[in-house]
Amino acid sequence: MKTEDSETPEDTFQAFVRSRWPGLVRTAFLFTGDRHLAEDVAQTALAKAYRSWSRVQRSDNPDAYVRRILISCHKDRFRKRRVPEHLTDMPPDAAVATDDMARADEREVLAAALAGLPRRQRLVVILRYWEDLSESEVAQTLGCSVGTVKSQASKALSKLRAVLGQSAVPAPF
Repeated sequence: MKTEDSETPEDTFQAFVRSRWPGLVRTAFLFTGDRHLAEDVAQTALAKAYRSWSRVQRSDNPDAYVRRILISCHKDRFRKRRVPEHLTDMPPDAAVATDDMARADEREVLAAALAGLPRRQRLVVILRYWEDLSESEVAQTLGCSVGTVKSQASKALSKLRAVLGQSAVPAPF
């Protein structure tokens, strides 16, 4: 018989997955621009985290550990085979805009603008402004210096402003 104090590693991993899955898929979607591919990348990252779950649990920040695995899985998909990305000016299907549809369209435009950034700039913007990590946390996650994070973020925000317009990218973003 199992009590609450005797949770198995399997139980803690399952609880971790249930609580983090939506956020991991959302982050992976911002990296990839494709919902199905994002789910594949998140699933691969969690499979790798499961293999070393005892090490992940012992780390100071399991979320950061798994996020780093997620980034590695995203990078690995480019190492194995090149995946062509074809961006278009407009989504393929036009629908009548409602408030929810307008917000979805805005998200699509932002996702397309993010997809147009170089990979490293896209990672910095997503981790820094979407995941709300500090510059030092982003630097640690990506294995680079804080100065690199700052310069990549500055270049990326300039490109986003050029694509989306000055008012579409607020200063805190």
